[in-house]
Amino acid sequence: MSPVTESIPSRRPIRPSSASANLQTHGCYKSGLFDNKRPTTAAPVERPKTGVPKAHHWRGGSETAEIEKIKLQRRPTLSTLEGLDESAVPKSNTSNASAGDLLKSKIEEKINIDTLELLKQAFQEADEDGSGELDLDEFKILLKSKLNLSGTKDQQIDALFYKIDWSSDGNITWDEFCTYMQLEYAEKEDSYQRSKDVMFHLPAKTENMPHRDAILKITDTDGTFIACSQDGIVSFWDHNLRLKRTRTVVPNDANVKVMKQKWITDFCIMTQYNKIIIGTGDREIEFFELSSFEPYCQISLLETVPLHMDFCATGPDECLIVYGDTNGCINILVIRAAGECLRTWKKKPKQNGIATISLNDAARGNSNVDFICWKVHSDWVQELRYYHDIRQVVSCSNSTNTAIVLGCTTGSTNVEGSLREIKEQGQPNKSDQTRLIRKEDASYFSPRQRLESDQSVFKVYKGVKTFAFSKAKNVMMTGGMDRIVRMWNPYVSNKPVALLRGHNAPIFYLFIAPDEGRVFSISTDKCVKIWDIQDQNCLLTVRPKGHKIRGDLQACHYSHYNKSLAVATDQMALLSLKLKPVLHADIVITHKEPVTSAKYNGAFRQVLTCSEGSIVKLWDFETGNSVFDFGEAHGDAAITCLDFDTTGRRCLTGGRDGAIKVWNYNNGHCLMTLRNPSSSRGEGNDEICGLTYVEMNKNRYVVGVGWDRCINIYTDEPNDTGLHQLVDPQERWEDDKRSGHKEDILSIAFCPPNLLATSSYDGEVIIWNMVSGHIFCHLWSPADPGYVSASLDGDGTVNQTVFMKTRAYNKDAASLISSGPRGYIHFWNVFQGGHLLAKFKGSKHPGVMITTLVLNGGDQILYSGDNFGFVHCWNVSTYALCERETTPPELITTWRAHVEIINSLDFIDEYKLLITASNDCSVRLWNKDGDYIGTFGQPEPWDIHNKNTWQHPMAPFDVLVDPMSMPEHDIIKGKINMQQVVHEDSVNNSDDEEEYQREVQARLNLARQTFHVDDDTIAQQLREKTFSAPRKVGKRLRHEKLRHTVTDRGGPSEYQMLRCYDLATCPQPAPPQLKVNKNNPFDFYSAEDVGA
Repeated sequence: MSPVTESIPSRRPIRPSSASANLQTHGCYKSGLFDNKRPTTAAPVERPKTGVPKAHHWRGGSETAEIEKIKLQRRPTLSTLEGLDESAVPKSNTSNASAGDLLKSKIEEKINIDTLELLKQAFQEADEDGSGELDLDEFKILLKSKLNLSGTKDQQIDALFYKIDWSSDGNITWDEFCTYMQLEYAEKEDSYQRSKDVMFHLPAKTENMPHRDAILKITDTDGTFIACSQDGIVSFWDHNLRLKRTRTVVPNDANVKVMKQKWITDFCIMTQYNKIIIGTGDREIEFFELSSFEPYCQISLLETVPLHMDFCATGPDECLIVYGDTNGCINILVIRAAGECLRTWKKKPKQNGIATISLNDAARGNSNVDFICWKVHSDWVQELRYYHDIRQVVSCSNSTNTAIVLGCTTGSTNVEGSLREIKEQGQPNKSDQTRLIRKEDASYFSPRQRLESDQSVFKVYKGVKTFAFSKAKNVMMTGGMDRIVRMWNPYVSNKPVALLRGHNAPIFYLFIAPDEGRVFSISTDKCVKIWDIQDQNCLLTVRPKGHKIRGDLQACHYSHYNKSLAVATDQMALLSLKLKPVLHADIVITHKEPVTSAKYNGAFRQVLTCSEGSIVKLWDFETGNSVFDFGEAHGDAAITCLDFDTTGRRCLTGGRDGAIKVWNYNNGHCLMTLRNPSSSRGEGNDEICGLTYVEMNKNRYVVGVGWDRCINIYTDEPNDTGLHQLVDPQERWEDDKRSGHKEDILSIAFCPPNLLATSSYDGEVIIWNMVSGHIFCHLWSPADPGYVSASLDGDGTVNQTVFMKTRAYNKDAASLISSGPRGYIHFWNVFQGGHLLAKFKGSKHPGVMITTLVLNGGDQILYSGDNFGFVHCWNVSTYALCERETTPPELITTWRAHVEIINSLDFIDEYKLLITASNDCSVRLWNKDGDYIGTFGQPEPWDIHNKNTWQHPMAPFDVLVDPMSMPEHDIIKGKINMQQVVHEDSVNNSDDEEEYQREVQARLNLARQTFHVDDDTIAQQLREKTFSAPRKVGKRLRHEKLRHTVTDRGGPSEYQMLRCYDLATCPQPAPPQLKVNKNNPFDFYSAEDVGA
């Protein structure tokens, strides 16, 4: 596999008992288990690998000392260091503000190490009966008294108690409480660390360069890299490092004689004016057309050599050109009416093939141009940039006392000095800082000192070679000869916020990516590092042996547009970040993989979804925001089905690894693993296709079916040992061994008190008695005579079965509904041996397969989903109650919810809403009439109680643009043509429809004939003047008349009918014998003429 396309290896082994998780975090709140700040870089607290909540204990030694030890392991974050402005912490957007407030109000977020110690003592005091456990009432009193939760609703405390009491025994212990808190925040810490993972595609992609001299600078515009060398060669590279074109910034006029090669010092792009600015060693600033590289104009006779340059557009037609020189000065050209100024300069006399104007004439001779020179550094300017967000110029040098300076462009007004100068009327002021400088003054181009209030000076030992600034993060990074990357608050110059150590050579380049919260640094030994701004730790280090970039560094540039780092040495190299795949860029998705199941949990008002990537996500039902998620639930195997226990505090997942796992999904802790060690195929890893949780006669069971073709029943018993359980199924039923399914079992459904229904790939449905284990009946649906399967692999499967529980004791009515086979929905009576009462086509689209079914709470409305993404709503309240039905039930409504197969439907009776999950990676919420509420994971949250926040009347974008979603019409189907639609009224009013059809057909045949007219027709049309230009029309008709018409008589063409003859052999004449006149080579005669 190519190193560019290989996937990022997982850094953590798959945990057998607890999956990696992600709790939603917001920038507006910080919380943790051991402090009041959000955990960031601390190592995850050690937790039991195979334990359940009762298994975790803090034993051995002083508990206080152990807690303090854990606290010391945490490093301070950005928000805890000195000198950092509050804006350095990223603010959450408006859409997440409500979710952030919601999480702030969670009781778990209010518990830190101090309250934890108080809670332990209070736990012992609150235990009135001395059992070591607290019930719900005691737990409420404890939290309200110790955490000052007077305004907290009892529902939140109840929810927290139920999350801890996963076993539903009504009591919790101190160990269970601590274990829940520790696991939740440990999973949150792991997820936070995984979200920071970053990697380059290694090795770097390299290409040879057309440059002969060293590269001065690299920049980019809309993803295109632009590099310029000292000899004036400019190269353009695309995002894949393919050379697009090469240009030279020298005069192209052949009449101009170039006396010497110019030394290019720096360049920058004027994007708004399509120009490129070049600084030269001849103290010139040259302007070239960016598209053609034609010389435009230049400013000559600068006071110093421009070493480094920058350009910024400050308004619609205003800009700044800033350059630093060898004297440590910052020179600023403020240009107003920039377009007019450039056109005026272009009309100046040419020197060496380019219009030239001196700096004196450009600044003093134009009121729209101002020149300012500030004496800032005592050494050469190493780098400078102008940031329009803060209206300041940032520059650096190797001088320790003026390592980096942030200063204004024009300077502040000294009112006292101005008044004093006016009062003294021309008397020289001793202070250059207080004297007004006019363009007529001789000192107009002389360097001046800024006021102390106009600049901030940062002192760094050995100076600064490079820097980066971000207004969004409110941080500034510097690097120099001391090999330390310093993080500064730009408004606090006394000391840095943090020191990032790790480089072994001077820092060469720095860049801040504010969106990712990262800093990219590269040193002169070509070591590349990526740092995290908030945690101030190194995320990635790539050394030369890894990226294989050879040669000395010349220039570097990070493209935020391409997410790649361009490095110029002897070659041009590109280091691209490994980006996570962005599926459906225009579509909101819930998972990155196809969603296999989605279920609503009424106990906590949450929605649980799972995907083929073995990811389980928990969503807030009322807003659609993400609450919690954990991955690697079944390792690398996909999750195929999902269900809850009767209390709603645990969830069950089945996977393609053949295992069923029981989870405390509120903190991602695996409680039990249920697996059949010996499947029917002898492999032990058959896929689980369906599962259900059964509570019968005060006994609780987990029943799973799948590719092993047998019914696996596991007993759900309380685990008093506190250890993770590996449970084997009960003994297989005899009827299952003897007369069970012969194909893979695809679905399972339970109907109280004791009926169990299973369906298989071959279309067989078996009803079981769970008490005795005997088969109640076999159900087969015969195919219609002459039926031809529309599917390549057959469509005889039954994908899902559902019981109508309100008809469980009605022996005359249909109580079981199955989706399939052959695209039909079947209603079965399971009593008296079982028989079919009704079947009807689930959709009118050809080749459709009904994939999932769901009933409302009263068994009155049936929702069906198919493989084309359509949802149909049927009224089945009185359907198949006592006799066989020959017509389908009433279709209430239908709509298209997805563009791919619908894998799961779940109806919420409390709110009359429907949840759909599909292979298109989305889970969507609809009301009972098909109004679109939203997609889980969308940026804007909804409120199910406020219809103004719903997406309706809009539809999902992918559904809207899909061809199958177009409305049906006979023209689209091709049954009729446009001519018939236009004359539809004539058809309705015609007495003889057959005569009308013949007339329409004659018109159509006439329209297909070739256009021919005669002289009489032309004359008639000219007399009638039916067209606006009769002469033009007549001329056109005459040309049409005179056009040669090829008559097709049928049979072979004239060319094919040509007869072919063999050529006769003719004697070859003897060539004449020529004699040449030697005196005249052009005079030659035949032999006969000479003889005559």
